[in-house]
Amino acid sequence: MLPDDWHLTQDVDDFLVRAGDFLRSRPALHNTPLTDIEKMRIRGAAGHDAEAPVFGRLESGGEVRAIFYLTPRGRLGLTPLSVEQTDALAAHLAGLGHSPSNVIADHDTAGAFAESWQRHTGAAPVPFWRTHLYRLGPLTPPQPRPEGRGRITSGKDREQVVCWCREFCVDVGEQPSIDLIDVGSWGDSRFGDRHFTFWETPDGTPVSMAAATSIVGGMVRVDPVYTPAHLRGRGYAGAVTVEASRAALAAGATDVVLFTDPDNPTSNALYQRIGYVHVADFAGYKFS
Repeated sequence: MLPDDWHLTQDVDDFLVRAGDFLRSRPALHNTPLTDIEKMRIRGAAGHDAEAPVFGRLESGGEVRAIFYLTPRGRLGLTPLSVEQTDALAAHLAGLGHSPSNVIADHDTAGAFAESWQRHTGAAPVPFWRTHLYRLGPLTPPQPRPEGRGRITSGKDREQVVCWCREFCVDVGEQPSIDLIDVGSWGDSRFGDRHFTFWETPDGTPVSMAAATSIVGGMVRVDPVYTPAHLRGRGYAGAVTVEASRAALAAGATDVVLFTDPDNPTSNALYQRIGYVHVADFAGYKFS
């Protein structure tokens, strides 16, 4: 695989013209590139990024076979690649002087890139993220259904939404998002552009929350789902996830996806009960 098969650009609009159909061809598998690149497109149009991201597409036979993107904060995102393709990309990026701080991709691609990057640069990879990807099949509301109802949040709910997003980040150890929330940069956090749904008890008290991305390429990702610790085990998380998923379908989404922690059998079983089907495993590595 020759490095010249990779075509790099900092023009996100040109990149999407050439690679958009490829990304939309598998919206569930490509859900993170779809949302990340759309966010960079919007921010770039507003002139917010001091440093431009880098986008690359791998072409063969006149067709796009894979893509990568490198964000201003150093995240390298990849679609599935073979070991040979991954090694060629690592060598190419190192030769150009790019220095990703981390990589996220499907499990095999992320692991192969981490090994290649260490071989080409000496930077030791440290695993920091692994997850299951699920895609919604037939939606099945939980039985028994907890008392209460789902409600789309409004501006008056912002304080509660921000508080629960921070609590979620504490639970999962997501320090960068905590830092952004604490300094008042909610809009720059990964939650700033989400659409939130509450599950409320009959008296109107919020007890659980689910967020969803905007539709990109027909895809919506539900993330995060959060219930305060003292309210767990009552069916609220399943109920609010169903409501957020139903809202995504009603808005026109063709693919509704979510990520789960492989070490949490309770949440994995819950999402499967309400209609989510395992698609793939993903992983992330930081570089020293």
